[in-house]
Amino acid sequence: MAVHSQRVQTQSPEPGKAAVAFEKGGGSKDGSKGTAPKGSRSGGGPSLGTRLAPYLLLLPATLATLALLGWPLIKTVLLSFQNLNRRQLVMHLTEWNGFDNYKEQLTDPEFWAVTGRSVVFTLINVVLIMVSGTLVGLLLNQLGKKMRLVLQIALLLAWAMPVVAATTVYTWLFDSQWGVVNWILDQLGWHSMHGYNWLSNEYSTFFIVILLIVWMSIPFVAFNMYAGLTTIPKELYEAARMDGAGALKIFTAVIFPNLKPFFLATTFLQIIWVFKSFTQVYAINAGGPESLTRTLPVHAFLEGSSGQHYGIGAAIAVLTILMLGALMAFYFRIMIKQEDEL
Repeated sequence: MAVHSQRVQTQSPEPGKAAVAFEKGGGSKDGSKGTAPKGSRSGGGPSLGTRLAPYLLLLPATLATLALLGWPLIKTVLLSFQNLNRRQLVMHLTEWNGFDNYKEQLTDPEFWAVTGRSVVFTLINVVLIMVSGTLVGLLLNQLGKKMRLVLQIALLLAWAMPVVAATTVYTWLFDSQWGVVNWILDQLGWHSMHGYNWLSNEYSTFFIVILLIVWMSIPFVAFNMYAGLTTIPKELYEAARMDGAGALKIFTAVIFPNLKPFFLATTFLQIIWVFKSFTQVYAINAGGPESLTRTLPVHAFLEGSSGQHYGIGAAIAVLTILMLGALMAFYFRIMIKQEDEL
């Protein structure tokens, strides 16, 4: 093996003199250099610890999710294949009946009526939430600092209020005898609304529930909309105005194309949240009057716990989860397709 010496001239610490050093490098005849310094990693990929670090960080959250959600879900699925009523519960009997609970529900007209009602209920809420939340988000972007802060505080208070507390407030507002809404309508000239029972009719009951859900959901959409608007360059607005675009044209040509992922994700989140709404519907009128305001979550609870047909209630819950799962699969498919286009 040949040893090559290379002359390197460096600046001497003393002025006017040059220091000459020689570097010796062991190399092969083909010109390859010596071995890497000790302690350096010879491979090009990350180490085993680096590859496992993300999974180890996700492990606690995964275990908590499996414990809090996975195990109850498994128990619900197992319960849906059982005939569990009051007799079986008292005598501690386990009677497996296969898919009988599912067959009974899928051939029951009431189940499909509740499903259709849930779909219409969800669509109405989501449209109102997205339109109102988008308008409030646009308003936040146009207001000054002080007025924006006031509106943001009001939105946060509405968003932070517990669901049961908000439902109780709305029940008081629409009370037939002491409700503020009836009193205001009576003072405005609608004297027929004096003493009107809002919970006696399915449409007026749904009106209260929809108003409550929309009121509590607008802040989420508004804050996300305002955050998305801050990412759009101002030059795009100026260019659109120079071309003579009005407010509607600016929204359709500038805002919506840039915030399309936001609208898509927020809309699907609202569909899921509204479709599985339980507290608002049940606390207002327990699915009444005459079960005409039942949605699928309320129907599953009333059939299972109140009716003590726990197997049927579990089957309704599983069918609801399957519907939401199909919706989520459709959502992820659109998101993946959109990422590929980008």
